[in-house]
Amino acid sequence: MSAVPKVTALRGGGVSLAAAAGAFLATPCTANSNTHRAYASAIDRVIALLGRDRSLADVTDAEIGAALTELWGRCAPATWNRNRAAVTSWLLWCQTKKHWAAPCVPAEAERRKESAGETRAVAKTIVHRLLSRRDIPLREKTLWRMLYETAARAAEILALNVEDLDLEHRRAPVRSKGGAIEWVYWDSGAAHLPPRLLRLPDGSTRTHGPLFLSERRPVPARRPGAGDICPHTGRARLGYDRARVLLEKYAGLGLHQLRHSAATHLGDAEIPLQLIMGKTRHKNPRTAMRYVKPGPEAIAKATEVLAPRRRTH
Repeated sequence: MSAVPKVTALRGGGVSLAAAAGAFLATPCTANSNTHRAYASAIDRVIALLGRDRSLADVTDAEIGAALTELWGRCAPATWNRNRAAVTSWLLWCQTKKHWAAPCVPAEAERRKESAGETRAVAKTIVHRLLSRRDIPLREKTLWRMLYETAARAAEILALNVEDLDLEHRRAPVRSKGGAIEWVYWDSGAAHLPPRLLRLPDGSTRTHGPLFLSERRPVPARRPGAGDICPHTGRARLGYDRARVLLEKYAGLGLHQLRHSAATHLGDAEIPLQLIMGKTRHKNPRTAMRYVKPGPEAIAKATEVLAPRRRTH
């Protein structure tokens, strides 16, 4: 009589979406603070839409696809791909590491093609016009100005704490995508804004906690960790999604476009590739090369060389 093949039963039928998400976000693969914040934001929005207390095993592939489409279906391909990847990693971990019955991201919710050759940069005049508008709140003006002048990733700047700032030398340390600590620098345009942002109504100044704060205090059910709460005001760190929505509302731009624009404008100014890589902290020259591609303003300026010489008399 042949041996009956051993079947390993899937466990965790009673695990809720919230519990499964919490277990995944506590793993070493999300130990980097920027990665953790990005993954947590995407996964939290999905489970909030599906029902945080629902059993993981009861959710279907189609529901995952519908949630992704509702949340990010109209966003840029890069935004769709980033959030889809976070949810995919979470569900795959549930299946392969914990052996829980879990849905998959359906085939129709596939990755979208990104235009690798395009930087999505906007003209320098548009950026400066945006940053000089009087109707922009101080918090947003400070964030956008720092994003542009540092050419840093939005998650890196949103993760800054007050005690990280070296206001005298106009710089701050950030944790890069690979986990290394690197410095970002800003110039005079942003230099006068952080001190104003840190001022409290009573005239004192914030000395610790997140640099960029949400409008309201968090509700107890969604209270973040102590490191993301301001000890002076009790308000939480400003999230990526909220920052993204506000820039889109005021200017119709994406957060990453400020980084792209800064790097492209450096290329337009004929800054050497090595310096652009130092500023953006790209490790691969091929990735940074796309910023050396001249933009419309640089091409228009170069065209002046072809014009006939003006008469001087």
